[in-house]
Amino acid sequence: MSSCPGNGQMRIKPSYLFAMGILAVVALYFIVRSLFGGGEAPEGKAQARAAGGGPAAEASVQVKLTPEAQREYAVVIRGRTEAARSVSVRSETSGVVAQTPATEGGYVQKGAVLCRLAVDARQATLDQARAALRSRRLTREASVELAKKGYRSQTQVLQDQANLDSAAAAVRQAEIALEQMNIRAPFSGVFDTRDAEVGTYLAPGQACGMMIELDPILVVGDVPETEAGKVRLGAEATSKLVSGEIIRGRVRYVAREADPQTRTYRVEVTAANPRLSARSGLSAETRIGAGAGPAHLAPVSSLVLDDGGRQGVRYVRDDGRVAFSPVAVLEETPGGVWITGLHGPVRIITVGQSYVSEGQKVRVASAR
Repeated sequence: MSSCPGNGQMRIKPSYLFAMGILAVVALYFIVRSLFGGGEAPEGKAQARAAGGGPAAEASVQVKLTPEAQREYAVVIRGRTEAARSVSVRSETSGVVAQTPATEGGYVQKGAVLCRLAVDARQATLDQARAALRSRRLTREASVELAKKGYRSQTQVLQDQANLDSAAAAVRQAEIALEQMNIRAPFSGVFDTRDAEVGTYLAPGQACGMMIELDPILVVGDVPETEAGKVRLGAEATSKLVSGEIIRGRVRYVAREADPQTRTYRVEVTAANPRLSARSGLSAETRIGAGAGPAHLAPVSSLVLDDGGRQGVRYVRDDGRVAFSPVAVLEETPGGVWITGLHGPVRIITVGQSYVSEGQKVRVASAR
């Protein structure tokens, strides 16, 4: 049997003493905590009081009294600008291009020569036809005089008149053939692209160049099926181009058949563009007037989703309980968002709307 050295008593190791001290501190902490009521968090107490109908039963929210106002409705579409007309100007006859008077990319008036073909023998053909016409005219005049004196029959006079008419038609045909050497602009616009240079041989139907009309200019886009019924022909529209320019016009076309892929309807707005500052192909955001009606201006932060995923706002009724109303957004502005779906003055919850539910009794706090 072994014994401890010295006075014969067992010595406790220091590590054991340290562990016993920690246990004593923990036990003392729980004893004190139970004596002073610290076993329940403040949040738990608040919830317990709320459940028991204590002072914290009603949640506190902040509201904004929003009156009903008349607001113009608008359908907003995103699209692009397009030329009102785009035509490939083609030759009606064959020939070699002798001149190209129009500047590529420049503005030309209706009837201006874009490409001029070499005349070749067409002028001689016209001169020959005119000479034949003069001869037929003299013959016909002589026949009329001889008929008056009884030396010509009426049948011969009629034959000479027919020959004169045929000669006049030949002159007209030669004049048209000569005029076809000039390939002209079918309307006033921009000669956007030249397809034939001097020396190019053009057969009938081959292109001299491309003409586009930019005044007026079109702004086209696609409107969703939920908004298509609001767009009317002749409605005023304002388009903001990617360049920052603002152009105004009216709706000239709304498709009656939806695109099978996107289920959207094409809309065309025609707008004046006298300085040709708006080019074809620019991105544009267009607001189309769709009448006017009641609306409310609410903070963007007040918009919430209900359990069904509907966008709306929560507001406080006269009885102090929370209600939810689905809304549709009309327009976002620096001062807030214009919405429809509410009626009359409404106390929209601006702070705490995400932490209350429909039918809950709340206390309205002063807005800070």
